[in-house]
Amino acid sequence: MSEDVIKVKLEKLENLKKAGMDPYPEKTGRTISNAEALEKFDAFQKSQKEVVLAGRLKSFRPMGGAAFGNIEDGSTKIQIFFRKENLAEEKYALFTDNVEMGDFIEAKGILFLTKKEERTLEVRDWKILSKNIRPIPAEYYGIKDEEDILRKRYLDLALNPDARDLFKKKNVFWQTIRNYLADAGFLEVQTPVLEHIPGGADAEPFITHYNALDQDFYLRISLELPLKRLLVGGFEKIFEIGRVFRNEGMDKEHLQEFEYTEFYWAYSDMKKGMDFVEKLFKEIVLKVAGGYETEFEGEKINWNVDFPRVDYFEEFKKEAGIDLNKKIEVLELKKKLDELGVKYEKGWGKGRLIDAIYKRTVRQKLIQPCFLTGHPIEISPLAKSDPENPKKVLRFQLVAGKSELGNGFSELNDPVEQKNRFLEQMKARKAGDKEAQMMDEDFVEALEYGMPPALGFGMSERFFAFIMNKSVRETTIFPSLREK
Repeated sequence: MSEDVIKVKLEKLENLKKAGMDPYPEKTGRTISNAEALEKFDAFQKSQKEVVLAGRLKSFRPMGGAAFGNIEDGSTKIQIFFRKENLAEEKYALFTDNVEMGDFIEAKGILFLTKKEERTLEVRDWKILSKNIRPIPAEYYGIKDEEDILRKRYLDLALNPDARDLFKKKNVFWQTIRNYLADAGFLEVQTPVLEHIPGGADAEPFITHYNALDQDFYLRISLELPLKRLLVGGFEKIFEIGRVFRNEGMDKEHLQEFEYTEFYWAYSDMKKGMDFVEKLFKEIVLKVAGGYETEFEGEKINWNVDFPRVDYFEEFKKEAGIDLNKKIEVLELKKKLDELGVKYEKGWGKGRLIDAIYKRTVRQKLIQPCFLTGHPIEISPLAKSDPENPKKVLRFQLVAGKSELGNGFSELNDPVEQKNRFLEQMKARKAGDKEAQMMDEDFVEALEYGMPPALGFGMSERFFAFIMNKSVRETTIFPSLREK
């Protein structure tokens, strides 16, 4: 960027100050938003009552003794019209000589209809609200580089109404979830972000140091274990919406820091849970997308159907050629991954290997919304075993467009079995699996006091990205990026 451009802008800033105008005043006299001015235009035009609008100057076209422009606030754009005779000559010149696109201004005047029937504010007075000293990219060209868009999201938002609309929809997404759960009698709670033991998911955690306690803590990777402690404490319906942190790879579906929600429902079961979740997902899609059809990576997704139940073991045998009901050796699973051309780590156990095969085979066939049910016990250390098949657990995942969009199961509440599952996970960690879960003695102790049978479900902002047909990074206002 040319230093001369910034120098000229700084000179214009000084000109405003010399004219006695504060270029960064504390407050504005705005009386209504641009949207309100347009909505109530007829009444204001008839009454000729003065209004005060404010916003960023998006365009300006001086034509001798007059000028047209547009200002935009958080609601919409509106046209403004300057006529020299409506202002003191020096104030008109002060504006045309020193105010530029990108500046925030306040404009006082009367609403009228132009010859082209455009609703417009005829300006009788103005003041600067914020003078920019760095040029904003031209709106027509905008910012083209994806990294720059994410790094300077504030400029993307300033230039692109669609970007602002995206994050308004994201707010609708979370509010829909919150309202749906609250209306169903769930209590919203907040649990700690910093934990002694990270648990509830297969993920590598971030580590930090707690100075006041002089101990290392972990940033939570899930909301699960603290919420289930609350079931022990007597709550029956609880949920949380909050940030979780996973020190893992970054791709279109994964970020290291993201918004997540989980709910727990005592005395419920898988069938009730799936029915409840299906209605929740349909409600979200309707509120965010405005209908029941979305698109993801070229596929039309129809949400206005009964979600079918798909058996994990049956589909795994069909697509991968391996019967999980039989005894499976690690070498057999690794051989299959070699055939599929999927890389794996030396320390991976059966659960991680099965999951990798599933993702390359079964998941690729799941396009329309469905519930994948009956997962192998090796990949579900916190789910209750299926009494009809001890190799399975009572778990379901909502899958669509080859993407896992939510995960639920009947919660394991047997403290002895839970401890044994943790011990198996610890063996996997010692073998080199950094994402295997840690032993949480305090959680096991909580279970020993008794936890009622319960249904749990969790989902992240990945589902919002899915509805918008974008990567998770694109739907995050300020995603983490490598420092330049």
